[in-house]
Amino acid sequence: MPDTPDRSAVPACGVDAAPPAAPDLLRRALAAARSPRVPELSPYVPERPFPWNGPALPLCGSRRGSRHGTGSGHGPVTGSGPASGAGSESWSGSGSGPVPGAGLDLDRVLRLSLAAPTGTPGRLRPVPSAGALHPVRAHLLLGPGCSLPPGRHAYDPRTHRAHLRGPAPDGVPPGALVVLTVAASRTVAHYGHRAWPLLLLDAGHAAAALALAGAPGADVLVSLDADGALLSAAAGLPGAPDWQDVWPGTEPELPLAAIRLTPPGAPAGTGAPLSAWAALPRAGAPTPRPGADTAPPRELAAARHLLHRIAEAPERPGGTWHPAPRPVQVTDEALEARRSAPPGDLNRPPGTDLLVSVLATARAARPDGPTWTAAVGGDAPALYAAAPGPRGLHVLASGDTRPTLAHWAARQPWIGTAGAVLLAHGCPEDAPPATVRSSHLVAGYAAGTAQAHATARGLRSRPIGSWQQADLGAALGDTPGRDWIVHGLALGAPPAPAAPGATTVASATTEATSATTEATPATTATTPPTAPAALTAPPGQEERP
Repeated sequence: MPDTPDRSAVPACGVDAAPPAAPDLLRRALAAARSPRVPELSPYVPERPFPWNGPALPLCGSRRGSRHGTGSGHGPVTGSGPASGAGSESWSGSGSGPVPGAGLDLDRVLRLSLAAPTGTPGRLRPVPSAGALHPVRAHLLLGPGCSLPPGRHAYDPRTHRAHLRGPAPDGVPPGALVVLTVAASRTVAHYGHRAWPLLLLDAGHAAAALALAGAPGADVLVSLDADGALLSAAAGLPGAPDWQDVWPGTEPELPLAAIRLTPPGAPAGTGAPLSAWAALPRAGAPTPRPGADTAPPRELAAARHLLHRIAEAPERPGGTWHPAPRPVQVTDEALEARRSAPPGDLNRPPGTDLLVSVLATARAARPDGPTWTAAVGGDAPALYAAAPGPRGLHVLASGDTRPTLAHWAARQPWIGTAGAVLLAHGCPEDAPPATVRSSHLVAGYAAGTAQAHATARGLRSRPIGSWQQADLGAALGDTPGRDWIVHGLALGAPPAPAAPGATTVASATTEATSATTEATPATTATTPPTAPAALTAPPGQEERP
C-alpha cells in the first residue's frame, strides 16, 4: 500500500470563501483523513509565544511561579492592559491576585487539568492525543465565588497565570465557565489533512481533564455541542469567518466545547449560561504576529473552515449540558500522575477486572457517544464488548486484531503487542456535521476519563489518535462505511509481577469465549489483505510522546 504525499486532494476553501455544499465537503474531508494518504513531511514547528497578554494574575502566588519560572519566551507574565487592536475593548482590569476564601479554587482545577507539567519543557499537558502539540486554549469566564476576580480571562498553561481580557456581566451566577478553543496552525503543519479530527479529539481530552479536576462537591457540567458562534461571543472572540478582518495578524481560535463549574453550595443559576457573556462587547485582543502561520495555506484554510462548519448548531445554540461525575478511584494524586506511557511499557495485559472497569468508565462517560470495545492478545486473543454479568465481557470476534489495529493506526507496530486496546467506533462515512463533532469530542472526552481511571487503578496507558482505513464494521462482516474507529486507548499492566492468583485477560478468555459462543457465535477477526500481520513499515508520527 504505497504512501502518496500528494496534498492536492485536500479541499481548498477559506473560512470566508464560498464553500461547496457542507455535506459534500465534510464527507470528502472525512474520507481523506481516513485514507492511507500520508501527509507530506514538514519541518518541526516550535511552540509560539502565548498570544494573550492582558494583566497577568498568578493563580497561587509565588509557589507556582517558582516551579515554572518567569515564563520567558512564552509571553510576559505581567501587563499593563489588554493588547490593543481592532475590535479590542478599552477596558483595563485591576490585575488583582487570587481572591482569599473563594469557593472554587482555580489554582487546583487548572493545575490538575491544563497546566504544563513541571520539568517537561518540550510539551504541554501530560497526555497527547495529537502528537503532544496540544492546540487547545482555555478562556475562563468567571463569576463570583472563584479564586480569581470576575471577568474574562485567558489561561496560560506555561506560566499558570490568567490574563485578564474584560469584565463580567452583571448578575452572572457564581462559578466558572470555561470555553475551549483550538488554534489549528501548528497541528495542521504536522499532520496535514489528518489534523482536524485530532483537534477535535484533543479538545475532548481537555474537557475531560477540566471536568475531572472540578472540586469535590462542585457541580460540573459539560457541553460538547453548543453553537460555535455563541461560544465565540461568550469568550469575547470574533467568529471564525471574521477573525482576520477584526484582528489581523493573529491566529484564529475555533471554539468547540464548554465546561461549567459551580462552587459547592452555590446556586447553579437559571437560564442559558453562555448567553449573558455573549451579550457583552468583544474582549481584549491577542498580540498580532503577522506571518506566523506555518501550515500550507490551502490545508490550514480547509481545516479551519471544517471546524467552523462542524461547530455550527444554530437550532440549539446553548447546547446540552451533561453532569460530569468523577470516578471514585480518581484522586487528585491520580490526576497529577497520569501520563502517556512509552510504548514499551504497555506490553503486559491488564487483569480482567481492571479491563472491565476501565471499559465501563469509557462507556459511561457519555453514553450518547461512540461504542467502546476492547482488543486483547494472550493465549486466547479476541475483540470484546462490555456485557452484564460477573465476567463483564462478551466476545465479538475471536482472533488477534492488534496487528490490524497497528496497521490502521498510522502503522505503529507497538500497538500489535499492547496488553489491551480500547476502541471508540461509530461515525459513518456520511455522518452529518453534528455527529462528526460529537463522535470525536465525546471519544476524546471518554478516553481522557478512562485514562485517569486507568492511572488510578495502577495501569499504564496511551491514547491513539489517528486511524486510517479503520472500518471495523466491515472487518467484522457488517455493512462497510458505517462503523469506523475514531479513537483508541492502549492499556498495559505495570511491570511489577502480578499478585499470586491474579487473573489476567489472557488466562480468562477461554472460559469467557466458551460461555459466549453458545449464546452468540463469534466471528473471526481477519486481517485485510492490505494489512499484513507482520508489519515492517515505520511507525507514524501521530502519537509521539
